[in-house]
Amino acid sequence: MAGGWTRDGAVEQQIEDTVKDAVLRARALTPQGESAEECEDCGEPIPKKRRDALPGVRTCVACQSARDASRRVAGINRRGSKDSQLK
Repeated sequence: MAGGWTRDGAVEQQIEDTVKDAVLRARALTPQGESAEECEDCGEPIPKKRRDALPGVRTCVACQSARDASRRVAGINRRGSKDSQLK
């Protein structure tokens, strides 16, 4: 049951939309195509098991971990404040 000015099911719809956006973003970031034999960042060889497990991989595990740690996540705030709704 929704409260305030929202319709019934609004919270569930927000959750579903957030999950859908995350899945689409993950699919877009998933490498595709032929894997590189050497890491694009450090030049070290990429193990065959990693290339087989993740087609299209371009970096070694260490460099990909560093990239993932530095990546900022920006999303849509679907829960606008009530103050913004009143203006």
